[in-house]
Amino acid sequence: MGVLTVSFFVLCIIELVAAQTTTDRDEVAALNKLIDYWNLRSLNSSIDPCTQNATWASKDANPRVACDCTSNTCHITHLKIYALDISGEIPPELFVLKKLVDLNLGQNVLSGPIPAEIGQLSNLQYLSLGINNLTGRVPSELGNLTKLVSLSFGSNNFFGPLPKELGNLTSLQQLYIDSSGVSGPIPQEFAGLKSLQILWASDNLFTGKLPEFIGTLIELRDLRVEGTLLEGPIPSSFGALTKLEDLRIGDLRGQDSSLDFLGSQTSLSILSLRNCRVSGRIPDQLSTFTKLKYLDLSFNKLTGEILKSFQDFVSLEYLYLGNNNLNGELPANIISQELIALDVSFNPLSGNLPLNIAKVGLSMNVLGTSINANSLQDRKASGMLHCLQGNMKCTNKIPSSSFSIKCGGTEQRSASGVKFDDDSEILGAASLYTSPDYQWAVSNTGSFISNPNGPQYIAKTDSQIRGTLESELYKTARVSPSSLRYYGLGLKNGKYRVELHFAEIAMEDSVSWKGLGRRLFDVYIQGERVLEGFNIQREAGGSKRALVKTLEANVTNTIMEIHFLWAGRGTCCIPFQSTYGPLVSAIHAYQVSDETSSSSESNKKRIGKVVGIVVGCAGGVVIISSIFYLWWKKEASGHTRVQTESPRK
Repeated sequence: MGVLTVSFFVLCIIELVAAQTTTDRDEVAALNKLIDYWNLRSLNSSIDPCTQNATWASKDANPRVACDCTSNTCHITHLKIYALDISGEIPPELFVLKKLVDLNLGQNVLSGPIPAEIGQLSNLQYLSLGINNLTGRVPSELGNLTKLVSLSFGSNNFFGPLPKELGNLTSLQQLYIDSSGVSGPIPQEFAGLKSLQILWASDNLFTGKLPEFIGTLIELRDLRVEGTLLEGPIPSSFGALTKLEDLRIGDLRGQDSSLDFLGSQTSLSILSLRNCRVSGRIPDQLSTFTKLKYLDLSFNKLTGEILKSFQDFVSLEYLYLGNNNLNGELPANIISQELIALDVSFNPLSGNLPLNIAKVGLSMNVLGTSINANSLQDRKASGMLHCLQGNMKCTNKIPSSSFSIKCGGTEQRSASGVKFDDDSEILGAASLYTSPDYQWAVSNTGSFISNPNGPQYIAKTDSQIRGTLESELYKTARVSPSSLRYYGLGLKNGKYRVELHFAEIAMEDSVSWKGLGRRLFDVYIQGERVLEGFNIQREAGGSKRALVKTLEANVTNTIMEIHFLWAGRGTCCIPFQSTYGPLVSAIHAYQVSDETSSSSESNKKRIGKVVGIVVGCAGGVVIISSIFYLWWKKEASGHTRVQTESPRK
């Protein structure tokens, strides 16, 4: 009996051992080489990577290795090395892991090309290579990965066209290629991506027409194409994209577009068609988009009146209609209960201010219009309006030959004796503030939609600024997601030197993935573009380094305009969400000649009335700057995430 018992026990042990699974030896060897190559010491290479209940197998683990052990041999199916600053080129050992389903190498500093061997990982469903320093051409072999559901290689330094083979990925639902560096036309073969729900393609050098076939990708929920070289018009086929929740198209060239394609996209919550050469009237059916929270139609060629039906928006929080040719009066009840920001600046609008302008939390900008602000109850504000209109004497308005502003900070005096005025006023998403002595004003429009810290239009740092003896001058800066304008008021006519002070204090230049961000914007002075695709870091030689750009301007009617404009270019969210747009630390402008410029080109510019009104965000305090005559040139300006596992903007 004892012998039988022992024999049975031994048999059970033998069967148990035989039933135990082991990890594919080649995969184990390859993984161990990856661990050494990328110095992943939190992964224990002496233990089988597919050990049951290993700490590195949980969904929240990083780095993560997970396996499929349904057969006698385990295979590595999930590899995540996310935001750990691994560097170097992608090693060949990675492609031994042919059973990989999910590969996430996002937010690192990988360099070199994507090897063609990537096409051997034919089981991949999720591939993330976004926010790295990868270069070369995007390999056509990616088209072999026909099981892919999500593909991300945005925020890299590739060059050349997108491979047409990506059109083979018929199961693809998410494609993130923004800021990747690719160029040329968007391949016609992409028309085969019928399952696509998310397409981020902004900040690339795409050329040709905005493809009509995009209108056949009817599963799209989120489409972003800003800051490219694409030409309009917006195809009428886009009217079939009825599942859209977020549509952002911007900076189109070529032919004019219309809003005729809008009609059935009632699921939209974000609609931005900024600087798309959109002409014609605003369609009445927009008011039926009951889920719409953010509407930006600024920097276009829209005509006609602002529809009274706009007052019927039940969810709208941000409304941007600035820099168009809209006329007539503002609807009396356009300020709804939910509205946070209203920008109608630089339109030939007239009439009175709408009702409820003192609504708590509202910011409003009617700069560059002829709207009558006399209905304001603030006597000081009303007096200033009449003063700047010329209806009464401005006792404190003495012609000046200079102005200096500490953008986003408190008053400072430089070592050379220049006093930079306080500009620490909190601005809203559609604001204008005038200095107490009426010598300058600042206007901001735009909203950082996904900023986790809420609306912030001032950047700050405690770090020392290199390359200057005036470090404190650069520790704060004004930032804007769209348009930031400074005005020198009551200036003597003549030639001026304009010193613009910059230091990149929000983006890093470290060896980490956090140093891979790129901020690009344009600068206009007196309506003329003087800096295009301006990158502070590149010009200064790094972040937190001072840079002064010295430019010239002619003042012919006592006003100088300095306009900082985001044109859809640059990364949007490195190192944090909503890190993009114009940034300026200080401005110093001073006259260098008493002679009035006689430039014939300057005389061609239009003189218009400018009305600036700000309804402050705190306590409903109304801050008014005014009606003054401004020389301004209205042009169709060439106007722009940290990627996580669920990227957003």
